[in-house]
Amino acid sequence: MTYRVAITGPESTGKSILSEHLAHHFQTIWVPEYAREYLVQINRPYNFDDILVIAKKQFHQMEQRVKEAQKYIFYDTELLVTKIWCDFKYGKCHPWIQQNMNKQNIDLYLLTDIDLPWQPDRLREHPEKRTILFNLYKNELESRKLPFEIVSGTGQQRTENAIAMIKQRFH
Repeated sequence: MTYRVAITGPESTGKSILSEHLAHHFQTIWVPEYAREYLVQINRPYNFDDILVIAKKQFHQMEQRVKEAQKYIFYDTELLVTKIWCDFKYGKCHPWIQQNMNKQNIDLYLLTDIDLPWQPDRLREHPEKRTILFNLYKNELESRKLPFEIVSGTGQQRTENAIAMIKQRFH
């Protein structure tokens, strides 16, 4: 059995680093966030339809890469992120995203806390709205009754906290 662990949460909360560190620790793979690659490639402001393209590619990569995993696979983002981003930015969400969220079969969501300092880059948009976004993630996870833990801490402590949560959940 392969446990699917999704790292989710607002921008600039260490999802990519945490995904990579967890994969290294558990000697398995992680699936990077496709949105960054896509947004750099299009070289223009994204729109509502771009989020659907991103979601479909992310979902496809998640399903393909799970075959390569050893006991765990870590997802640096997944459809919950695209759903919340659609709702937050456009006030609506693509039906495809809604329909496929339950097909991800995530065993544990690690919701990254906003206790890390904001790291600006050209793809990030809302440093002043991280609390609002964090609460949207938390509320969505709770309302869907999805298994989740909130990961806090800085540096190595954040990774160690996540490792402890995973071991407690699956061992």
